[in-house]
Amino acid sequence: MSFEISDGLLVIIMTLIVALGQLKKSNVAMRPGKQIESDRKRLGNLVFLPALLLPLLTFAGAEFLAPLKIADKFLFDSSNSTLVALGIACIICWIAAMLVTKKGVKSSFFEGYRLLDAISWTLVLPQLLATLGTIFTETGVGKTISKIITSVVPDNSLFWTVVVFCLGMAIFTLIMGNAFASFPILASGIAVPLLIKGFGATPEQIGALAMFSGYCGTLMTPMAAEFNIVPASLLELDDKNLVVKVQIPTALFVLVFNVLLMYAMIKLNF
Repeated sequence: MSFEISDGLLVIIMTLIVALGQLKKSNVAMRPGKQIESDRKRLGNLVFLPALLLPLLTFAGAEFLAPLKIADKFLFDSSNSTLVALGIACIICWIAAMLVTKKGVKSSFFEGYRLLDAISWTLVLPQLLATLGTIFTETGVGKTISKIITSVVPDNSLFWTVVVFCLGMAIFTLIMGNAFASFPILASGIAVPLLIKGFGATPEQIGALAMFSGYCGTLMTPMAAEFNIVPASLLELDDKNLVVKVQIPTALFVLVFNVLLMYAMIKLNF
């Protein structure tokens, strides 16, 4: 049995388990409400410090680790230096979280298990949706989108091509629930044939901002269950879509900013 077929069967089995209601939440004991409220007041905004450190340490680590050499050989593969930096940053942030909360290793493992148990099957949604995006690309959806865009967008209009690309990333993500699923489709349909080949843009100018535009869609859709519906359930909110509603203004503002920044970077060749 080939690797692809076996993976496909595993996905089908996982889906059937969920569909038949065989995946249920375990009875994990919660800490007393008074203790949780006490910790919240004690920590305040300091609780966000480990999360804020993660991207900063990853970026700094990637810049520092990439050029490291032993003799004439690089210590890390340049194509994987960011992943190595992310792994190291996660360990540092884990330690920082224990120092900030004054909780031990045992408590961190228990809270991690409790969170994963609460997220449940939605934890694998990003991987499944990313695979779905690849399937759509292979079936020619990207080429169809490219034909539609070239017939609608004015010729030689970099600005409107960028607008359609970033807006498309947000809309496809809003529908599919994950930016990783949208990127292969929009990259093959707009980014590569129009922005890179047509206007001379580089992957560096497009990649991060394209995903960031997709994340704007993530903020606005209940399809991103692991980000928007699960937190509402964990917080026991009466309106299960409240998280999405609160995030919409921020998402729209960031989306406009992404369009302007990408256009300026390509136009000025920055």
